[in-house]
Amino acid sequence: MTTSTFNVTLTNFTGPFDLLLQLITRHKLDVTEVALSVVTDEFITHVRMGQSGEEPWDLDQTTSFIVVAATLLDLKAARLLPQGEVDDPEELAVLEARDLLFARLLQYRAFKTMAAMFASTFEDQGRRHAHPGGLEDQFRALLPEVELNVEPDQLAWLAARAMAPKEAPEISFTHLHAPKVSVAEQAEIIVRRLRRSGTTTFRALVADAEERNVVVARFLALLELARQRAVAFEQVTALGELTIRWTGTGEGEIAIADEFDGEPSPAQTPIDREGEA
Repeated sequence: MTTSTFNVTLTNFTGPFDLLLQLITRHKLDVTEVALSVVTDEFITHVRMGQSGEEPWDLDQTTSFIVVAATLLDLKAARLLPQGEVDDPEELAVLEARDLLFARLLQYRAFKTMAAMFASTFEDQGRRHAHPGGLEDQFRALLPEVELNVEPDQLAWLAARAMAPKEAPEISFTHLHAPKVSVAEQAEIIVRRLRRSGTTTFRALVADAEERNVVVARFLALLELARQRAVAFEQVTALGELTIRWTGTGEGEIAIADEFDGEPSPAQTPIDREGEA
């Protein structure tokens, strides 16, 4: 709707009709303070001037004004109704319709804004012309001819291979079922090494561990040995190298509980000092 040429003159507002609608939708001007009859009279005068030939008459402008004016009239009527508790279903329905009427004004404003944006885009893009694709003839003649060093049978085989349906990829679940590592067995390895060397580091104890669960099992075994006071830990700096010193007996068996292995057993698993790691 083109209303830029339609101006309104009221006691509390003078300017374009579009600006009047913007003030109402932004709550900067109360619709109850707008004399809609004066606005209608001025628009009728504006239309008659178009019919007389002084200004062009836009039918779309007239239709849009009627819709907007009717919405403003309904909104003004809803605003003038008494506030507070309303028991009459008809009055309650009118009050509930107030938000719908205001939404119509916002919708009108949104459509008008988008129409202006589209018009600006069309005008801007209308000045642009795409360059035709492809090379010019003088440059196309410089390109060498394409030579295929493939026989027809080979080309057919390549095409059949490319268009053949691909096999569905298989997802392996072997990594989800890692083999169990016995804490008691790893404790046996630690005891043998510490009785032989006396002192070592945790890094050296797990240097030959091929899997992460082996590292975890040896760490749990160290905690169990420390609980039995068979080993002592020393760490000079926080998060630094962890040194492990053997404080147990030089021979005999050390019982390690199998609670970490997840298999209940009536007795503990003894660790023999004999053998090599």
